[in-house]
Amino acid sequence: MIRKMMCGLAAVGGSLGYAGAAFAQAALIKAPTVAQQANMVNKGDTTWMLVSAVLVLMMSIPGLALFYGGLVRSKNMLSVLMQVFMIVSVTGLLWATYGYSLVFTGGSPFIGGFSKALMQGVTSGTYAATFSNNVYIPELAYFVFQMTFAMITPALFIGSFAERIKFTPLIIFTVLWSTFAYYPIAHMVWYWAGPDFLYASPNDAGFLYLKGALDFAGGTVVHINAGIAGLVGCLVLGKRVGFGKENTPPHSLTMTMIGASLLWVGWFGFNAGSAVAAYGRAGMAMPVTQIATAGAALA
Repeated sequence: MIRKMMCGLAAVGGSLGYAGAAFAQAALIKAPTVAQQANMVNKGDTTWMLVSAVLVLMMSIPGLALFYGGLVRSKNMLSVLMQVFMIVSVTGLLWATYGYSLVFTGGSPFIGGFSKALMQGVTSGTYAATFSNNVYIPELAYFVFQMTFAMITPALFIGSFAERIKFTPLIIFTVLWSTFAYYPIAHMVWYWAGPDFLYASPNDAGFLYLKGALDFAGGTVVHINAGIAGLVGCLVLGKRVGFGKENTPPHSLTMTMIGASLLWVGWFGFNAGSAVAAYGRAGMAMPVTQIATAGAALA
């Protein structure tokens, strides 16, 4: 019953990501002059984005780690914890190495380039646009917020084949999947060079965005993307040894409950942070997240 409740809670939280407008198309701009910086950078929006990044990271570790860890047998608890922890670590390094560049630079409607690889040109003096006119946040704040999305997405699908995969193959799969699945989809849905994009054509955008795709908080890029990977992964690996013959109950529903609760809290950063600013749209996402998740817990 608790497991069913937690799955419902997670599903509704994920569905929040599919509705709304495309948050991640916040256009990156060239660094303004020193005189412009004081007027353009909003400290409140910047603070909210940094807090949101921390909340999304909390969803992965410890939230997701405890959620999945409590559902497996006690002998596999440490394995699941380390899988989540290392996936988050590896994908964070990938994002800084080339992931951010492949997602948020132009050149192709299907994938970006390497102009920002190894964080070239991403400094405390470059900025990202919010949805408010002439209001910007430091590009580094946007960089780290998007990094947490790239970190949690591959950690989501390991629950589909927990206890059935070795550590090294999982990490190799995570690197390949992030490179050839997450980054292209994120670019196609979230990359947008709009009117505030000072050094590119407004038509320089991702393929799915140009087709009208709307993704407020990762419904397509994160949840559907990870869900398909989880489905394919469990089909390839097959049933676990002893399935249908041995009793394999979760070893700690207390840990699962704690993990689910941390996911609930983290969703405020995940969803309201996706507004890329502390204003009305973020305010709307907060009660929607709270009410929907509370409803899911009762389902």
